[in-house]
Amino acid sequence: MKPIKELAEDLASGATTSEALVTAALERISAHRAEGGNAYLSVDAESALQAARASDLARAAGYVPSPLAGLPVSIKDLFDVTGQVTAAGSKVLAGNAPAEMDAPVVARLKAAGAILLGRTNMSEFAFSGLGLNPHFGSPTSPAATGRIAGGSSSGAAVSVAEGMAVAGLGTDTGGSLRIPAAFCALVGFKPTASRVSAQGAFPLATSLDSIGALTANVDDSILLDSVLSGETFDTRPASLKGLRLAVTRDFVMDNVDATVAAAFERSVQRLTDAGASIRWFDFPELHELPKINAAGGLTAAEAWYLHQGWLSGEQAADYDPRVAQRIRRGEALSAADYLHLLAQRQTMIALATQRLGDADAWLMPSVAVVPPELAPLEQDDAHFFATNGLVLRNTSVINFLDGCAISLPCHVSGELPVGLSIAGLKGQDARVLQIARSVEALLRKP
Repeated sequence: MKPIKELAEDLASGATTSEALVTAALERISAHRAEGGNAYLSVDAESALQAARASDLARAAGYVPSPLAGLPVSIKDLFDVTGQVTAAGSKVLAGNAPAEMDAPVVARLKAAGAILLGRTNMSEFAFSGLGLNPHFGSPTSPAATGRIAGGSSSGAAVSVAEGMAVAGLGTDTGGSLRIPAAFCALVGFKPTASRVSAQGAFPLATSLDSIGALTANVDDSILLDSVLSGETFDTRPASLKGLRLAVTRDFVMDNVDATVAAAFERSVQRLTDAGASIRWFDFPELHELPKINAAGGLTAAEAWYLHQGWLSGEQAADYDPRVAQRIRRGEALSAADYLHLLAQRQTMIALATQRLGDADAWLMPSVAVVPPELAPLEQDDAHFFATNGLVLRNTSVINFLDGCAISLPCHVSGELPVGLSIAGLKGQDARVLQIARSVEALLRKP
């Protein structure tokens, strides 16, 4: 699909209608499903068309609440939508009563005039960075045949990459917006967690969960962030000349594959040529993160608190075994362990503040590898868990630090998709988005 700004202009000029755009998106969804695609778990076609017709009538009467008005959006399966069951990609919750009210972010999308098409596929309970779902199928990247879309917001990414929505509402606990963005050649923004309400979103780990969207470009990402957060920043493009960008030599660059390394180094060189100041620095304390999280970390502790009743009863058999295995790790964590994790998090945040100093942003590869092939991950548990850990490694740093980050495509034609992460600490969202606008424009130049 076109960028949201262009679609809004087409609607304003009468060149198209919301009904026409939604109909086209529904036709793409039907074709996707007919070919075995599984990006959407459910589609509410009639309601979407009714909402589109109502949007067209409202526009004719002069009511256009936002540039998103009349445009189709997908919703990850863990958000409450009135009258729909919030199953979080699971069979465990499939029999629950429908939600009685919208999650605040869903309500904001509706108030902005967005047309909700349906619920998208995801890793069960959002507990994987790979996007596999043995219950409903595992979405693959439109940008890399036979390779995963990334998770947990896998279906949301595919919905945008294949033109089945202008944006996909998702979540990010350890990278679940930025990983699928990197693997599907999209933009994924993880805001500072406290900026966007997580109420009405089925949680994975409340200390780490963030709400955001997958989009085709940075402008669309900024628009979605303003709708979801209710905040409007000054996001005028930053001047690249003199921009202070910090790049870590260690940890996030360990075991980076050749394609990712080449794309990242090329991006850094282009920024240098454009006048940005690159400061390479060491952050050896990051090597402590695997040890800190070795027993499951905050995610397992907080997930176990929520799931212990189900995993101790008959419903345990309905879980993806790989998800159940990871959640059960939280059972062994004591209250003292949990408090120690929280203390270690604050220590690491203080260290990051020192290490980054006066940098305008922190650059790193969004993911250390290109999209892995799906088949080996489905067949081999050891390969699945090792790959999941590597895929989540870089993105989860930002969640642990309670920061914000955006992933932009940085590969060139003919390469597998690679994401460039522009990150900041808590509350630095506006600066990250300003820089993202400029970096995207630079990387898109031939």
